Amino acid sequence: MIKAEHITKRFGPVEAVSDISFELGNGCSLALWGSNGAGKTTLIRCLLGVIRFRGRASIGGIDVQRRGRQARALTGYVPQELAFHDDTRLGSAMGFFAGLRRVPGRRAAESLAAVGLSGHERKRVRDLSGGMKQRLALAIALLSDPPLIVLDEPTSNLDAAGRGEVIETLRHLKASGKTLVFASHRPDEVISLADRVLVLEHGRVERDTTPRGLWPTEKPVQVIRLFLSMAKESEAAGVLREAGHAVHLNGNGLCVAVPRDRKAEPINTLAKHRIEVLNIEVLDDMEIPGVES
Repeated sequence: MIKAEHITKRFGPVEAVSDISFELGNGCSLALWGSNGAGKTTLIRCLLGVIRFRGRASIGGIDVQRRGRQARALTGYVPQELAFHDDTRLGSAMGFFAGLRRVPGRRAAESLAAVGLSGHERKRVRDLSGGMKQRLALAIALLSDPPLIVLDEPTSNLDAAGRGEVIETLRHLKASGKTLVFASHRPDEVISLADRVLVLEHGRVERDTTPRGLWPTEKPVQVIRLFLSMAKESEAAGVLREAGHAVHLNGNGLCVAVPRDRKAEPINTLAKHRIEVLNIEVLDDMEIPGVES
């Protein structure tokens, strides 16, 4: 479905994406995992052919730079930031986008049904929960029944209930044969949805692995934030990644996703390298759906 060859993108002196290559087959799912600024969104924009880059990318055998419109016709895209008019009703919004996509009107109802929003056509956008808004964005992405769905941080602004709704919807879409590519920094999403994970940092692929490769445990995964001196953060991140931990920097400490019963491991690893942890914060539980504690 997707083939990327040596994708490189610079913004002035900054190399946002550096020599990334991978292939993804039909019906498979790929998570892009990494810190803020790791290159996830830029890579997505390259794959969609909406920015110029060095290298080559194709969707369904169609070159995204030479025939971008045809390649994007195979893709449903859900951005991180959604923009809907608050007074718009769901039915009207779907009808509007169906017209833009030049698809039959019945596709609006079918897409709403696919994301569990049938019966909500009269609701206004302002009355929707965060999870319902995200599912509306998914419904719009599904209007032309594309084989590929691309999502940028699909649950980043949602509460636990909203995240659960969206993840369950995406699981159903994957089961129906859709190919998924999504950026995420949440282990629950990656574990629930991904067959494969590209771990990105500073625009490069640090690891090409699987969720089980990142978290080889049946236990629920939890995120801890480690606070260190600024001078030590990059070194600490490298040490933890070398030890096999999934790490990302978020501008306020190091976030490390670990099994709930092994939260001390990152601290012990850093201690062996004489890197002092100044403080620790346990973030909200990110349990794997369907796995018992």
